[in-house]
Amino acid sequence: MTRTVIAQGTFDILHPGHVHYLEEAAAMGDELYVIVARSTNVDHKKAPICPATQRRDVVAALESVDEAVLGHETDIFVPIEEIGPDVIALGHDQHHDESRIDTELERRGIDCEIVRAGAREPASGDELFSTRLIVDRILERRGE
Repeated sequence: MTRTVIAQGTFDILHPGHVHYLEEAAAMGDELYVIVARSTNVDHKKAPICPATQRRDVVAALESVDEAVLGHETDIFVPIEEIGPDVIALGHDQHHDESRIDTELERRGIDCEIVRAGAREPASGDELFSTRLIVDRILERRGE
């Protein structure tokens, strides 16, 4: 029986933290589906720089990812219902509340495990694990 895992996120300006999260999520099962948030659904931080389709395509190109899809425009649980995962892997620093997700999954009749991935330690002192930090460094080095 195939064990299906879902990971999700914005994935704006892919960085080592994203790669680590997706590799760890892939190791939790046999197939990894990644739901890439649409720009209109990103309300917990600044809007993404890259368009959603570009972010999806970059994520889909990663070896650990079997399929990347765009999130639903109004209901973030629709792709989860369509995929029917065994596991939802959350990033170590994602803002999601596992108990609220679990309650909604139960309400919709979706039986799956929710697991929070671990953090990755920087390989060097100047490695950046945040899109915001990458953007800040670009602006700093360009003198803006």
